[in-house]
Amino acid sequence: MYNTWGGPLDVAAMDSGAEDNQSRNLDFDRASVRSLEETQQSWLLEPARHKAKPQVDLGCMTCSRKFFFIFLCVLFGASATVGFAILIWKVAPRKHHSPQPLDNYTIALQKSLLFFDAQKSGVLPSSNNISWRGTSAVRDGSDAIGAPPTSLSGGFYDAGDNIKFGFPGAYAMTLLSWSVIEYAEKYQAAGEYEHMKEIIKWGTDYMMKTFNISSTNIQTVFAQVGAGNESIANDHSCWERPEDMDYARPAYAVSSGPDLGGEMAAALAAASIVFRADLPAYSSKLLMAARNIFTFARDGGKRNRFVTQLPPGEQVFYNSTGFWDEYIWGGAWLYYATGNSSYLSLVTNPILAAHAGAKGGGPWYGIFSWDNKLAGAQLLLTRLHVLQSPGYPYEAQLQQYWNETNTVMCSYLPNFKRFNRTKGGLVELNHGGGQPLQYVASAAFLSALYADYLRVASVPSYNCGPYSFPVETLRNFSRTQLDYILGKNPLNMSYVVGYGDKYPKQVHHRAASIPKNGVRYGCQQGRQWLYKNAPNPHVIVGAMVGGPNARDEYRDYRDSYGQAEPTVAGNAALTAALIAVSTVTSTGIDANTIFGAIPLSGPTPPPPPAPYVP
Repeated sequence: MYNTWGGPLDVAAMDSGAEDNQSRNLDFDRASVRSLEETQQSWLLEPARHKAKPQVDLGCMTCSRKFFFIFLCVLFGASATVGFAILIWKVAPRKHHSPQPLDNYTIALQKSLLFFDAQKSGVLPSSNNISWRGTSAVRDGSDAIGAPPTSLSGGFYDAGDNIKFGFPGAYAMTLLSWSVIEYAEKYQAAGEYEHMKEIIKWGTDYMMKTFNISSTNIQTVFAQVGAGNESIANDHSCWERPEDMDYARPAYAVSSGPDLGGEMAAALAAASIVFRADLPAYSSKLLMAARNIFTFARDGGKRNRFVTQLPPGEQVFYNSTGFWDEYIWGGAWLYYATGNSSYLSLVTNPILAAHAGAKGGGPWYGIFSWDNKLAGAQLLLTRLHVLQSPGYPYEAQLQQYWNETNTVMCSYLPNFKRFNRTKGGLVELNHGGGQPLQYVASAAFLSALYADYLRVASVPSYNCGPYSFPVETLRNFSRTQLDYILGKNPLNMSYVVGYGDKYPKQVHHRAASIPKNGVRYGCQQGRQWLYKNAPNPHVIVGAMVGGPNARDEYRDYRDSYGQAEPTVAGNAALTAALIAVSTVTSTGIDANTIFGAIPLSGPTPPPPPAPYVP
């Protein structure tokens, strides 16, 4: 047998003394065993007691010394890593990400605006960025003919001369305002939005000096400052810098001007939309002036063209051929600016449309210019038709304007041979006459703008009789014509000064051709610079010259004004066309701003048919 500790139970034989000793020892051992068992049980049952670790007192908390040292090492390592990264970032060469390069059309656009800065008359602001131009013609209006003298300082010189023509000048401002209304986001992306508004305001400020803007019964309007033919010393016989002019500058006022008044109303009304959000008080002033000058234009007793009241020698320069188109043009802009339906009723009157030649025909039909606004007016009203149909009773005539807009756009295509083209591809909208590029630029603007209208209206094509063409055909026409102007032509010459490597050097322009060297060159002394066969001392950046002849030839000679002279009307058309095809943003037109004053309502349905009477 075995005991509880696993030993045998056999007892060996021993003597009695030994047995007693063993017995005593056994009693002692049993007590020890009991004590050991109790100690073992208490050791097994009590929790383990660990040796206390060194602590670090941080004030707000305590932690082990080991953890504290680990934390410090991690913090030091992280700080070193971040510091090293910052050091590398500061000293290492960086790759600068340049903004997306501008497309060629936008680059040309930026240059084209500089031409208007070079054309400014009056007291120039310090911000004017043409170093060779200065204050000029501050006494304009003091030599008034047909009305009391008044200050006519400001505005723009028309071309290479120093005359201020009100009719083409107003047209230029209308075009620029139209382009801003449609493409404000593009102008902003190109960094030219404020610049463009400043140019427009320079023009409209001057325009509002030429008549009593607060009068509802305007008697006279100044149509022109400076003479071209009516004296021995004038703006055409003399060749002087604007800053040095010392000859008489008559200011001609007219008492009748349906064409002039209609165009001025269009310019002022369009500009009022441009400034509506930023300068509301100025916008209201423009709109008041627009209404009043249109009343002057519509006066039934004042229906003589404005040029008939100018001296005979001055009538040849901008001889307006009619005024019915200006009635539609000015009335359309006033409707957009005011929302007054009386203007819409006027411009959709079939009799007025017939007077303006809105049913087509004639060699000049479809040519948009300072003289004929019909093509632009019809497109402007087509916008209303396709994007915000006003319904009855306007829709029938608006539909007719849309049909005629299609006809005009079709006439630009080479498929129909409505207009000749040079071998280089330039469409001859002025039938081979001088200054061809301004007419091409205005057509390029209308075509690209129409494409954007159709795109917003989700119209994929347009019809030319039995044929249908995709909308992109319109933009292609605009691009090919602008590409020609910018250098893709048989001469590989850009007709925009300062754009590209090859461009006209002898621009027909007084201020650009005479050096600013502290010497005043008088009327006849200055003519040495007119005939000097050398590049102009000043590069008039952005000026679009008149352009080549029907054989794609260009004579770069200053005396060839039909080819070498730029104009504000031509450059306005160029600017509008360039922003329309620019890819500086992917956005198209601003579809809604122009409708801001028009009451929101659905199309008005036609009246019900008369009741049946048997």
